[in-house]
This record gives sequence, C-alpha cells and structure tokens, in this order.
Amino acid sequence: MSKKVIIIGSGFSSLSASCHLAKAGFDVSVYEKNNTVGGRARQLVKDGFTFDIGPSWYWMPDIFEKFFNDFEKKTTDFYQLDKLDPAYKIFFSDDTITIGDCMDKICTEFERIEPGSAVHLRKFILKAQENYRIAIDKVVLRPGLSPLELVTPETIAKVDQFFKTISSEVRRNFKNKKLISALEFPVLFLGAKPNNTPAFYSFMNFADFGLGTWHPKGGMYEIVKAMVSLAKTLGVKFHTNTPVKKIRVENGKAVGIIANKTAIDCDIVVSGADYHHSETLLDSKYRQYSEAYWSKKTFAPSSLLFYIGFDKKLKNIEHHNLFFDTDFEQHAKEIYDSPQWPTNPLFYANFPSVTDASMAPSGCETGFFLVPIAPGLEDTPTLRDTYFKLIMARFKARTGQEIENNIIFKESFCVNDFIEQYNSYKGNAYGMANTLMQTAFLRPKLKSKKVENLFFTGQLTVPGPGVPPALISGKLVASLINKNNS
Repeated sequence: MSKKVIIIGSGFSSLSASCHLAKAGFDVSVYEKNNTVGGRARQLVKDGFTFDIGPSWYWMPDIFEKFFNDFEKKTTDFYQLDKLDPAYKIFFSDDTITIGDCMDKICTEFERIEPGSAVHLRKFILKAQENYRIAIDKVVLRPGLSPLELVTPETIAKVDQFFKTISSEVRRNFKNKKLISALEFPVLFLGAKPNNTPAFYSFMNFADFGLGTWHPKGGMYEIVKAMVSLAKTLGVKFHTNTPVKKIRVENGKAVGIIANKTAIDCDIVVSGADYHHSETLLDSKYRQYSEAYWSKKTFAPSSLLFYIGFDKKLKNIEHHNLFFDTDFEQHAKEIYDSPQWPTNPLFYANFPSVTDASMAPSGCETGFFLVPIAPGLEDTPTLRDTYFKLIMARFKARTGQEIENNIIFKESFCVNDFIEQYNSYKGNAYGMANTLMQTAFLRPKLKSKKVENLFFTGQLTVPGPGVPPALISGKLVASLINKNNS
C-alpha cells in the first residue's frame, strides 16, 4: 500500500511537491484553509475584471518548462505564453526608461541615458548569464543540508561574488542613477536591499534582460490551474476551506493533522504554509526555531496592494510599470533599517489588460498597484487611504491623465490580510530575504530535525522567495521524502 502524504497549504511549492510525490507513487492529499487553491497566487474576478492578487511577474520561463517536462508535459499543453515587448517601463521624475524584449533594444536605451554604457551592460549580463547557469544547475537544486553543497569548481571560482554585493558591482560599472536603479531592481525579488545581496545574485539580471518578461494569457492563475489539473491526473486530492489546526506527533513521528476538528492520519506531513506558522501547529517541544530566531531574521517586505477597475483605457502605460520617481535608498531604509510607513514610496503598477484583452471588459483597464512596505507595520483603513491618494496623485502626474472619476471600484490588501489569509509572519509578502547569511544551508530546513516524517517547503526554506524557486522547493522536498522512504 502506498504511503499517505498530507500537504498543508496549496501554493506553488505545495502544488509542485504534490505532483512529484504523486508521480513517485505516494497517496497525496492537499489541505488549504482558503476557498480556492493557489496559496498567495490567487485571483480576484469582479465585474468582468480579472486580477492576479499575488505574483504578477513571469520570469525564468525555463524553470516552468522544466517543471512540466518532469511529467512529460509542456507549458503550451496548459496555457498560452507571450513575451512582453516592452517588458516594463520605469518612471523617474524627469524621464522614463523602457526595457525592451531583447538586449539590442535595452542597450540602445542604456546608450540614450549614458553614452558608452552598452559595452558595460553586455559584459555585466554575460557574467550574469554564467551565474544563472551555475545557480540553476549547481546551487538551487541542492536541498540545503550542508555547506558542502555549495562547494563545486564553478562556485569556488565565483567565491568572491558571495562576499561582494550587487550594489557594489553595479555602481562600479554604471554612474547614472537611473541605470543603477534599473539594474538593482531585479534583486528586490529576492527580498533584500541591493547593498545586502551577494553579487552572485546578478543572475536575476540575466533572468530580466536575458530571458525576458512573459505573460500567461488569462493571468498568473493559469499556472495554478495547470498545476492543479496535472496534480489531479496524478491522483492528488484537494480539500479547500479546511484550515489545519495541529500537526499530530506520536513517539517523535508525524502521524497526521487535525483539520475541522477531525483527526486525519497519514505517514508523512509536508507543510507548504508559512514556516513560522507551521511550527506553531506543533507542541513547543517539537519546534526547531524559537521566536527569537524568527525575530532576528531579515524578512522580505510586505505590501500595500490596490486592485482597481477603470472604466476607460489608460494612456502612457505598459503592462508592467515601476515608479522610481522618488528616493530608492530612502524607501529601502524605511523597509529594512528603520521600519516605518514610507515617507515617499516607490511603487509598481500592473495593467495586464494592456496586452491581454481577457483581463478587463472592452474599453476598460485592470489596474493592480503595489507599495512595498516593512512587515509588521500598523495597518489601518486611514493609512491605506492616505497612501492610495498619494500614489494616485503621482500616477496622474507621471502619466499625464485624469483618473479619479474613472474608478469603478477598488479593493485593498495589506499586512492584516497577509496575516489573516496566509498566516504570514508579520504579514510579510515574499518570505525570508536571500541575504548572504540566509542563503542555501543557512535557511530553515526542508526536513524537521525534531520530528520524523515532517517536512517543509516554500519561500521561507530553500531555495528562497519567488515563484520559480517555489517550484524548485517542492521538487527538492519530494526528492528528500523519496530518499527517506527508498
């Protein structure tokens, strides 16, 4: 009889783990507290408008392709994928930078801003491409059990890049502040400041400029639907509206869960829910990490998000838009160094209906606005309204259009919602940052060292935050379980 696995949560890492474990012959059931599958990658559909209320950037298409290839499938078996051109636009106070869909276009734009910079850019991206190859082939596929996993001929040759920072590497070659911001932006997906992120992570710049920005028609939730469809064909069972209240342990072994006041037995438990929350489901003697441990860690930002339906098509925007028309470094300090509501925040605006007509009614625009903020901040309706007015005024000024009277509806999501809906530690949005001291084997472990047959996956463990790393995390934990049970 096949061993029974219960997976807590249904985000990308859980879905990945469920597919790999089911393929290996395990009897897999997924328990999700909310009414839809997908974890943070959920969808809001209202009045004909469709919003991805979680991840909205499709980077590293090779990782998605590899996931489906593991099951003799392709992404095109499930959804249509389009490369965006331009990939995104960056708004500054006195100019805009448009990032095209290939290096030639991007180099032309860099030359416009800083003559001679294209030569440096091509060299920088070439190095970033090599880092990407090493990261994907040699680093991120390791389960984080030992520091020796990082010791390969390739990583030894790159060891200096683990002790330099992205910021120092970028600023050594580029002098224009706009170009510096454009090159430091991608590592924000890793959840830390550029001056606290190892230079090796320049592979994110290759993911950006080299591999490009893509869009699955219908939105990011199409990936969730594809993975659920695949999982069901493999025999995975899904239970929504079923919050797990306890992980049951007997004689040092995980033996099941309690959900909806019912004890459910299994042989193996995997939690893809927030790692900190997952350990609160255990009796204290079985927890690996103390509250002091978590409080000392550098967490990725939380977010204030607005989902807005506009009754007209908007001007001077692209699918993805970054508003860097204020002080990048000041905002970063107010997230990481002295956590507070930002004085004058950068923000991101996503309009998927610019390239995908299915995301909004005819003649209308779907708008998703995100303000990065420190986790754990006070979250009130008054604060949300204050920042809504602030970013709307900046959006109006930078794009040169009236929008206040064209808003059909708006909904917001912030720290309190991250905590209530995802049990997120301090309401963080992206997990634990990938700083030098929080990389690979230094992150919380995939396998519990105190409870046999208890495992973890997701953005607080290896490899780290982001959708592609979540897919990898699910595969890593499934491999560990396979090894444990072979």
